[in-house]
Amino acid sequence: MPAETSQPVTAPLTSAAIFLVVTLKPGAQHAAAVRALCADLAALVRGVGFRAPNGQLSCVVGFGSDVWERIFAAPRPKELHPFRDINGVHRAAATPGDMLLHIRAERMDLCFELATQIMLRIDGAVSVADETHGFGYFDQRDVLGFVDGTENPVGQSAMDATIIGQEDAAFAGGSYVIVQKYLHDLKRWNAVPVEEQERIVGRTKLSDIELDETVKPTSAHNALTSIVEDGRDVEILRHNMPFGEFGKGEFGTYFIGYARSPGTIEQMLRNMFVGKPPGNYDRLLDFSRAVTGTLFFVPSAAWLENAAAQARPASAVGGSGAAGDTAAESVPGAAVSYGSLGIGSLQQEAKHE
Repeated sequence: MPAETSQPVTAPLTSAAIFLVVTLKPGAQHAAAVRALCADLAALVRGVGFRAPNGQLSCVVGFGSDVWERIFAAPRPKELHPFRDINGVHRAAATPGDMLLHIRAERMDLCFELATQIMLRIDGAVSVADETHGFGYFDQRDVLGFVDGTENPVGQSAMDATIIGQEDAAFAGGSYVIVQKYLHDLKRWNAVPVEEQERIVGRTKLSDIELDETVKPTSAHNALTSIVEDGRDVEILRHNMPFGEFGKGEFGTYFIGYARSPGTIEQMLRNMFVGKPPGNYDRLLDFSRAVTGTLFFVPSAAWLENAAAQARPASAVGGSGAAGDTAAESVPGAAVSYGSLGIGSLQQEAKHE
């Protein structure tokens, strides 16, 4: 295990979560606000979580490749790059996102309060590209009715699958995460006989038992997302959550996968969308449409605490002259407290669905 403490990537699944993907506005002062948040994030989580000690409140923050040099003085992690479009029978498209906040707890009020405090810290510095509130659904099922995350690694296996070691020593303790928001056509899906649904997923619906290889199609979802290298399974850690809004008629699964290398998840997605071999694609995509796609790097907790000292020169973040130099060191003052996340107007600026 790396010597540095990781962020709570491997924290247990919870019954509530808020996923915030935001974009950073131009200006050195906005990058400074994000760095200041990084340094204070652990204290914010402790402050909110202290109100409900059994609430399992946690927060993971990650950064996209396009914003890395704007915020930090350090070189970027070895495998950090933009999410790559995948065009097959169906499409996995890249969408905007500079920063991910993955907030989870056993109670939504804890998630909401922490999100409120975080957004107050970076008020005016970011625009919300996507906001999704997830919920636990019966016995870890998605809204399609199947158990989600059965094969998740646990314990040391989860650490080995997600936490970077000496392969990128400068970022040991970090992780990569890919998020996608899938919208399901539930009317069409529910019209499919259960036996056919099970062949599409690769598991029985009620008992969550994997289908025998003699009857499971090679296009089954769990067949295409199984990655084997040198005779061993290469695992990722999923923290997927269902979501839904009746007013919008939108119901889906928020996919969030942590891995030691983004290449593992990218191979899974190529298998799903293009097929293995090409054309033998994941039939679940006939009912589920990916509307977002972003890749982030999750620094270690220790790295985050030192982030406030990693200011870029003003010329590297768009500053110019004396005004730019001043902006590089300034952080927006404390915002007025809101009764909500305070991001409603920001959502109108950058909605990517």
